[in-house]
Amino acid sequence: MPQTASLPSYRDTVRAEWVDYNGHLRDAFYILIFSFATDELIDRIGLPDAVRKQRGRSIYTLEAHINYLHEIKEGARVRVDMRVLGHDAKRLHLYLEMFADDGEQPVAAGEQMLLHVDTSGPRSVPFDADVAARVQELAHAHAALAAATYAGRVISLPASAPRNRSEHA
Repeated sequence: MPQTASLPSYRDTVRAEWVDYNGHLRDAFYILIFSFATDELIDRIGLPDAVRKQRGRSIYTLEAHINYLHEIKEGARVRVDMRVLGHDAKRLHLYLEMFADDGEQPVAAGEQMLLHVDTSGPRSVPFDADVAARVQELAHAHAALAAATYAGRVISLPASAPRNRSEHA
C-alpha cells in the first residue's frame, strides 16, 4: 500500500505457539494479528479501553475476509497497515495488509466490517461525535490512496465445479 497518507499500523512477531505442523503461521493467527491491529485502530479513533468502559461503547466485528498470500515462519516480524475504506454513522469498513520482515509485498490482506455498539443492549448506535470526527479524518486521508488490491474479493468456483457433496465422491 503506498504510504501517501498516514496509515495506522501495528507490529508484532510470529510466536512459536502460532506456528503449525508445516512450520508456518497457522491460518487462525493471521486473523488474531489482524484483530490486534484493529484494536490499535480502535484506540486511535478515540475508543481505548477506559473510554469504552466509561461510555458503555464498543466495537464488534460483523464480517472479516482474509487473503493468505505467502507463508511466514516463527520469528518473522510483521507489520499490519490499516486504512478506512468506508464508514457510515455506525460502521467502519477496514482494509488491512500484513508485511513480514520489512518486505514490500503483503503476506496477507484482509477486510473487516466493524459496528459501533452500546454495550448495555447490546445494540448498534452512531459513533459519538469525537470518534466520528476521527473516523472521518482517517477516511478522508485514506481516500487519496490507490485502490486496495485485495478488497471486495468473493470466494467462488467456476460454474463447472461440483455443486453438492454427492458430486465430490
